[in-house]
Amino acid sequence: MDEIVKIINDIKNGNIKPIYFLMGEEPYYIDKLTEYIEDNVLSEDEKGFNQMVLYGRDVSVEDIISNAKRYPMMADRQVVIVKEAQELSRTIDKLESYAENPQPSTVLVIAYKYKTLDKRKKLTKIIDKNGLLFESKKLYENQVAAWISRVLKPKDYSIEPKASAMLVEFLGTDLSRISNELDKLQIILPKGTVINPNHIEENIGFSKDFNVFEFRKAIGDRDQLQAYRIADHFAQNKKEYPMVLTTGMVFSFFSQVLQYHGLKDKNPKNVASVLKINPYFVKDYDVALKNYPMKKVSSIVATLRDIDLKSKGVGANQLHESDLLKEMLVKIFN
Repeated sequence: MDEIVKIINDIKNGNIKPIYFLMGEEPYYIDKLTEYIEDNVLSEDEKGFNQMVLYGRDVSVEDIISNAKRYPMMADRQVVIVKEAQELSRTIDKLESYAENPQPSTVLVIAYKYKTLDKRKKLTKIIDKNGLLFESKKLYENQVAAWISRVLKPKDYSIEPKASAMLVEFLGTDLSRISNELDKLQIILPKGTVINPNHIEENIGFSKDFNVFEFRKAIGDRDQLQAYRIADHFAQNKKEYPMVLTTGMVFSFFSQVLQYHGLKDKNPKNVASVLKINPYFVKDYDVALKNYPMKKVSSIVATLRDIDLKSKGVGANQLHESDLLKEMLVKIFN
């Protein structure tokens, strides 16, 4: 986010590059930077004649260059934005000639989502020299909670760790989807609110009690009654809680517990860092560590691999998901 803030501040201060090549696996920041340039570089009066939005599926690189070489009308600069530019990945190298000598009065924005340029290629080096090359990288799951807090803080909101965990569990690391849900909450909730699991459940629809996060916690606590209750809820709501996802999350949990067993330095800060988890949840892993000796955890990991194969139809075509969940819990708890 620091790099994003710097780019935006440079634009605000008039330090505007002739080319912005925005690429990478995470579309959220590419969209945000594109949107900022689209909204702020030109005045509303200037946009009519001097701002153009093109789409990669509809144009060629030659079309982009032709538009970029135009001169602005009654303005100091023009803006040419190419959205979904990854559609031009096979021919994008043709941009080299323009990148070597870009039109000073044009701001060319290339939104190249889900892909990156080969850093060894000439085009990459030229854009990096004459314009701005930005790579938007996917966040790791353990980084998303901090990202959520940073997004909310300037807007005078905060969020409880469990509420963040619920969002990550159901939405993964898709920052655009998470951002959309946070925007909904900010419309509903007054400023200064600390967003909690109840807010998530009531306004977004994720159950605070029946979810994979609580399922893992019940297993870690050896709370068999709660684990079976949640498993039954999963079996009745297969579309929301697919078996493959549930098995994967539980497997990930016990893999981390196994890793925890092997740590010499069990300081909570080190545990959070090595296991790549929010420090708030280290206590849950402490409980699991006491409840499941290392040998048992190794056995559980093997069991979960077997359950995963069965959930995919390998050697167990006739088994219902509810039976697989029960088999999983029986083997974990016994």
